[in-house]
Amino acid sequence: MASDTRLTTHTLPDMLAPGLRLVSVGLNPSLPSVAAGFYFANPRNRFWAALNASELVREHLTPGPEAMRRLFEVHRIGFTDLVKRPTRGAGELRAADYRAGAAALEARLARYAPRLLWFHGRVAWGYFLHHARRLQPAADWGLQPERLAGAPVFVTPNPSPANAAFSRADLTAHYRALAHYLAALEGTR
Repeated sequence: MASDTRLTTHTLPDMLAPGLRLVSVGLNPSLPSVAAGFYFANPRNRFWAALNASELVREHLTPGPEAMRRLFEVHRIGFTDLVKRPTRGAGELRAADYRAGAAALEARLARYAPRLLWFHGRVAWGYFLHHARRLQPAADWGLQPERLAGAPVFVTPNPSPANAAFSRADLTAHYRALAHYLAALEGTR
């Protein structure tokens, strides 16, 4: 991994390494996740429920550090964020956070060259494109026309409880589409 997976006092560490099948890219760490020491730790976040109902992994995972370890080591799914500064909500982030985060994210991903990138939300993907490439994102979910670090980019709705416009069933459908695309990319379907 790029850094230790133990809790730091400032943010969640990246879970990155060469040879990852998929890298999950969030907007920024939540305070509950930093306090708990793992991604998507807020019990109201729908990530784990949608993941378990999708075909991305073939086992039921209980949210926690052990589930993160299994995703990383067994399923070869990594985790990082556009902005590494934790906040209570996205409204606390500023343009300077996104500018610095976009450049740092691009450098991190170029170093590890994952097979596929998974952005959680159009906001994260849009801010990356705006600040790194001066582009506007496509309005659609799913596979994007742009690549990052040589990898295709797939965008799904953000599972945050603040994004109530999408149900768990909606998220699961998007995660299944991601799973199907990843399987096709790997030639396993």
